[in-house]
Amino acid sequence: MTQMPSSERPTHAFRRWLGKRVLKATGWTFDGTSPVARSYVLIAAPHSTNWDLFFMLLLAWSAGIELSWMGKHTLFRGPLGPLSRRLGGLPVRRNGRENVVSQMVKEFSESSDLVLTIAPEGTRSYAPYWKSGFYQIALAAKVPVVLGYLDYRARQGGFGPELVPTGVPEEDMKVIRQFYADKVARFPECSGEIRLKEEKASD
Repeated sequence: MTQMPSSERPTHAFRRWLGKRVLKATGWTFDGTSPVARSYVLIAAPHSTNWDLFFMLLLAWSAGIELSWMGKHTLFRGPLGPLSRRLGGLPVRRNGRENVVSQMVKEFSESSDLVLTIAPEGTRSYAPYWKSGFYQIALAAKVPVVLGYLDYRARQGGFGPELVPTGVPEEDMKVIRQFYADKVARFPECSGEIRLKEEKASD
């Protein structure tokens, strides 16, 4: 399914206003600038609490960015299906002919302004590796990876560099590790090493 253009989503201007107001009220600040690219995979890290999604959403709204997210296809059945899609949901089938990467590559090919948000840690609990789906999707779709972050120590978040995957994860992950090295999660003990299982232990 092609993503709905942001101009067709409900209350776009209101979301931007609301994002800025709530961030200010909660003592959070937006740091950095909005990404230049229109389509990209947005990393959401570190991830250790359900509040991460809330604040990342507010940061995106305040910057005028409409996020999309992946959800099991059964979530889009019935009366809630249209609402989920209007809120940025993209249905995926994990047991079909196409794998998740292929499905998301297709979404990118059908949209000129898709921002797909992925939390590579995959869980709020400790995980020894990041899941590589974000990297595989960006590489196959030929879109950059934007390093979105939340730093609970500084109570600020935003969007870091745009990284164009080279196909050499060991080199690309060095850049990612360096960027997130000083970003503190709400529960630091839940943060594992920033490394893909597919990487070679070269550093």
